[in-house]
Amino acid sequence: MHATVDDTVPTGKVMIGSFDATSATADELVKSLIENGGCFIRNLVDREAVAAMLKQVQPYLDADVPWEGEFFPKETRRVNGLPAKAPLYTEKVLAHPLYVEVSKRLLTTTSTSWVGDKKETYESLPQLNSTSVFAIGPGARAQGLHRDDILHHTNLPKITAEQYTPGRDTALGIFMAASKITTANGATRFIPGSHLDDSTHGPGDEKKVVFAEMEPGDVFLMLASCYHGGSANTTTDQTRTLFGSFMCRGYLRQEENQFLANPIEEVRKMPENIQRMIGYSVSKPYCGWVDLKDPISFVRDVEVKYGDP
Repeated sequence: MHATVDDTVPTGKVMIGSFDATSATADELVKSLIENGGCFIRNLVDREAVAAMLKQVQPYLDADVPWEGEFFPKETRRVNGLPAKAPLYTEKVLAHPLYVEVSKRLLTTTSTSWVGDKKETYESLPQLNSTSVFAIGPGARAQGLHRDDILHHTNLPKITAEQYTPGRDTALGIFMAASKITTANGATRFIPGSHLDDSTHGPGDEKKVVFAEMEPGDVFLMLASCYHGGSANTTTDQTRTLFGSFMCRGYLRQEENQFLANPIEEVRKMPENIQRMIGYSVSKPYCGWVDLKDPISFVRDVEVKYGDP
């Protein structure tokens, strides 16, 4: 077993899985997510790569302005549309084999249907749902606890971990630390097990939260049905910088409009697996076509003919 008890979780809290990227398996990660809703992968990205990712997004962070509303503190700066703006992050984190495989296991949808007297089986693979960088400066207030599956209008009954089956959640998040993240500078607080609760129930007692403290290059995986939120940055000189993204089911509408967020001339330069992850693909049997064809032909020099999927 490669999991270790995470020493950042305070005594008396639920212990959530912490895995080393060099030895973790998809089986272990899926099991941990089903049990608690979230888990850590330590050292997924080395610090040199983290620094390079930050260099790619820094001009966009510098250009951002305060959010007009309640959801984000005014001290927060954001960047979205990361496949085009942060290709290194897209390659090393979003396309990391562990995240890709865990997403497939938890978010792939398989169905059967009859066409005349022929029974067909269709498989819809996950797609990229949203991408963000959050740089949260000193003095930022805490964010309200919320579930990120609210955009897909989920209505889930209360179950046990033993009753959990892939298909319950609509999305899976990955949060990568781009700076040292502590409780004091605003670590994401998270309620383990809240993915098993009734969707109509509120988060309840904040004493149940654990804090996703991480070193640069660590990541935190979380099911979208879990209650979570950024904490207050109570420091005077630290900015908490976090890359956060979600994959969702292939037939759902994406939270971030990937087709407008990523310029088509940049998309054409991307590897095919990234293009398809963004949404230039068909969710079988027939969701997402252009002129009755797989849209990959609009960003790659491939011939796609009319025909059944």
